[in-house]
Amino acid sequence: MHENVESWPDGDWVVRRITGSASTKPYRCPGCDQLIRPATPHIVAWPTESSTFTGAGIDERRHWHTGCWNARARRRRR
Repeated sequence: MHENVESWPDGDWVVRRITGSASTKPYRCPGCDQLIRPATPHIVAWPTESSTFTGAGIDERRHWHTGCWNARARRRRR
């Protein structure tokens, strides 16, 4: 799988694009709190450096709808 590092205002993130054929389980998108259904292309992202003292950044990986990931800088944090 191909991964890129993207720089965002909240730090550097490893971003992996998942194809529909590689997506076999449902996930909950943290951007919209909606289900990412199996067979849906999407993004998996995690910080390059952990935001906790107890693990690696990959332990914080989350599955995002591609549009939610791209729009996350415009969304207000709760």
